[in-house]
Amino acid sequence: MEHNRQNTWPPEVKLTPSRFRNPIGKYKIRRGLPCQKCGLCATLCPYGVHKKTGTSMLRPADYKCIGPSCAKNPFYCIGRCPVKALSIALNPNCEALGDYRWSPDLLISTWKQAETGMIPPAGDLEYRIGNSGGGFDRLRLKFPPRGSVSLPDAADVSLAIPLNKRGDNRPAVEISVPFYGGGMSFGSVSLSTMLSRARAAMAWNTFTCTGEGGYPDELKPYDNHVITQVATGLFGVSEETIQRVRVVEFKYAQGAKPGLGGHLLGDKVTPAVAKMREAVVGNALFSPFPFHSVYSVEDHKKHVDWIKELNPGALVAVKVSTPTDVDMVAVGSYYAGAHIIHLDGSYGGTGAAPDIAKKNIAMPIEYAIPKVHRFLIEEGIRKEITLIASGGIRTVYDIAKAIALGADGVVTGTSELVALECLRCHNCESGRGCVRGIATTDPELVNLIRVEWGTQRIINLYASWHSQLVEILRYLGMRSIQELVGRTDCLVHLDYLKDEIAREYENDIPLEGITV
Repeated sequence: MEHNRQNTWPPEVKLTPSRFRNPIGKYKIRRGLPCQKCGLCATLCPYGVHKKTGTSMLRPADYKCIGPSCAKNPFYCIGRCPVKALSIALNPNCEALGDYRWSPDLLISTWKQAETGMIPPAGDLEYRIGNSGGGFDRLRLKFPPRGSVSLPDAADVSLAIPLNKRGDNRPAVEISVPFYGGGMSFGSVSLSTMLSRARAAMAWNTFTCTGEGGYPDELKPYDNHVITQVATGLFGVSEETIQRVRVVEFKYAQGAKPGLGGHLLGDKVTPAVAKMREAVVGNALFSPFPFHSVYSVEDHKKHVDWIKELNPGALVAVKVSTPTDVDMVAVGSYYAGAHIIHLDGSYGGTGAAPDIAKKNIAMPIEYAIPKVHRFLIEEGIRKEITLIASGGIRTVYDIAKAIALGADGVVTGTSELVALECLRCHNCESGRGCVRGIATTDPELVNLIRVEWGTQRIINLYASWHSQLVEILRYLGMRSIQELVGRTDCLVHLDYLKDEIAREYENDIPLEGITV
């Protein structure tokens, strides 16, 4: 029996602070010896950086500081301190945090959105792009001149997308937001992480995916919002798990390691994981590549028909990587009877995926989406298939760009782990490697996450995305996310602009005047 969904829509945002004593921020505020403990800074700061208790000043909660850009405000604590006891500097921890795609700014801003359900206060924290210098980080949304379009009311903007466009008398499943959670298996992540994702998906009327590690019984209350995955290793796959759900996903390949099956090193194969996967404790598990029962579109159709026969109420999704002929693969999946084509580009995958595969094999998702979208249009079948993209979708701006390139919606994964305070330390493959209890099977580390806390953090992140996406559509003059599909005229690539114009777009990423 499914748990009752929250009565409020959108789901209620609740302040959900970090579970750690000293959250990481971009800046460090230092209070020097000249401080007279007058409390003026505590009175001035609207962000709660300073606090006075009795006659004492507490150590600054500097992770809340918006940075030097606050100097333009009349409440700038450093400028107003009567004895100049305050100073600000970049947090040295940021030098060791994240990577080029997940920059320190992007990590910290995602944590803040998961805490508050809102974008960070206007300041020095970049929450839209990373520092990769390519991909979505070089694309910009192109808004019409202010006043040139009529802005619809936010309440009139719909983010819902259908998952079944075939008209084949199977269920007309619709999700309320244009994103759902990607496959993360039991073993690769903790059960607490899986439950947090499933409960948040239910609250937002979308889905999360089991990955290829089986279907834990604890997920049963959320069956209507879980996609079960059938991958090449068939770990934990049974008729019963296929019959539970509304969407079944075949994973033929993933963008992080096309041509390779999934792998789970022995350190993570605990007794619970081994039981779920019908394997031996401590033994590394490798999925074959490919399905050795599928070598043609006809074989592929037999797979799809198998699922349809087992579960007449389920839609079938097909997850593929992005080789150069991915457009032909997508057409083949359509004729095999799939409802959803899920393209997984090269930026995605867990920290356990080999770098040599992630960086050298699959096509980046921003190339694959328009290639497939155009080919499906030329074949006359684009309106009959739902095209979903994944592989490095980090922010709501990435979501909007992917849809403008031609996707109907996206799949996210790492963003949800970052909402749970992932540090992007790339130790996912180790059983005890995840010091924050997210991508771990260690019994002690798993308990670092309470499911209620994790659920609300992901709900809050989705709330921030929902608000931002509504505002993006409003400023484009659109009333539905489906109007954005394939609208490449709403995008601009910095590499193809003259230097002086590129600089304008580079510095003008935010939507002017928008308050989320």
